[in-house]
Amino acid sequence: MIATSEDAPLADRMRPVTLEEFVGQTHLLAPGKPLRRAIESGRLHSMILWGPPGTGKTTLARLIARQSGAHFLNLSAVLAGVKEIREAVAEAQTVRRLEQRGTLLFIDEVHRFNKGQQDAFLPHVENGTLTFIGATTENPSFSLNNALLSRARVYVLKSLTVGDIRHVLTRALADPTHGFGEQHLVLPDEAARLLAQTADGDARRALNLLELAVQLTTDETIETATVAEVVADPIRRFDRGGDIFYDQISALHKAVRGSAPDAALYWLARMIDGGCDPLYIARRVARMASEDIGNADPRALDLAMNAWNALERLGSPEGELALAQAVVYLACAAKSNAVYTAWKAALADARGSGSLDVPIHLRNAPTKLLKELGHGRAYRYAHDEPEAYAAGEVYFPEELGERRYYEPVDRGLEIRIREKLERLRALDQAAGRNA
Repeated sequence: MIATSEDAPLADRMRPVTLEEFVGQTHLLAPGKPLRRAIESGRLHSMILWGPPGTGKTTLARLIARQSGAHFLNLSAVLAGVKEIREAVAEAQTVRRLEQRGTLLFIDEVHRFNKGQQDAFLPHVENGTLTFIGATTENPSFSLNNALLSRARVYVLKSLTVGDIRHVLTRALADPTHGFGEQHLVLPDEAARLLAQTADGDARRALNLLELAVQLTTDETIETATVAEVVADPIRRFDRGGDIFYDQISALHKAVRGSAPDAALYWLARMIDGGCDPLYIARRVARMASEDIGNADPRALDLAMNAWNALERLGSPEGELALAQAVVYLACAAKSNAVYTAWKAALADARGSGSLDVPIHLRNAPTKLLKELGHGRAYRYAHDEPEAYAAGEVYFPEELGERRYYEPVDRGLEIRIREKLERLRALDQAAGRNA
């Protein structure tokens, strides 16, 4: 373990200093994996460590520096600017000149750097003055510039499992130097399970909770009731506006589209439990009703809008049940993206064909002059035609020709809509128009 003050938080005191102590990320650090081999050989390369909080990004950067013998510099993008970057570069140049060794610059929350700040250290990465490791909880594709991404390999870290977290807790209880080994504390299985689940994949959070539980314990057994008091009303990990946010709303949408009501309810519950604004979800559910159900079941949009209205009137948590009702209905409803596909195709034509004139027989003629110019002259009023349908009538601009955007699917109400449109197209063909 790293030598730290006894007053330091348990999570800092228990930070691993060897790969053997590191818990989790076996997809990157198991024996034989490329990153494991690179660390063991001391070969440095710039990298981005992307993953949720408490998964070992900072610890891994320190391990890499220690194994390679590099000088380690640590900056936080929340606090540092171009001035601090320049100072780090100057220190790295001094170390290189006097000690003949490289410097590893670790930047936590690197996604918070703007383009200018990222560009400030890029030349020094290129010339070898610095090896750069950035830690981020945000998708690097969106938060980092391409020049930096092209010079750094991205490694994705995963949330720790419940088993991983329990291993971390066990080690902290047993460690006599940095943990609680000298106190001979006992953590019952149920208490350990509760701590591990509440940590939600975050080792730092788990150790912080354990430290609080130990402070409230008066004997050698950390009772489950004590742990329950520490973890009361836990907030699960939910990143408003970040990758986890968009991943979860994507999972909800895809579960609805995939006709999986139970999975849809789970992702809805995850978002609500994590603190997402229910009105945001209501807006997205209304979108799902049109995009993925459409005219296969037009009632879906009504139910989605009613749920939105109920949520606005009742608030949370009462209105959340209406939202759950809508989500279940949408997931079970017949599916069609025919309107969504048709709308995109129509927009593409509208944007790509320019400002085509409205055919003269479709134009409005509210004045004598416009009537004299022929506006609306040859228009056929559909209600005066057989079956209230003007067979063979043309409604598109002449330059564009006939288009067919909407293709109803053979599901739900769109079965009937398809049958009707096919019959009307047959009437058009009989009238001499190619439909």
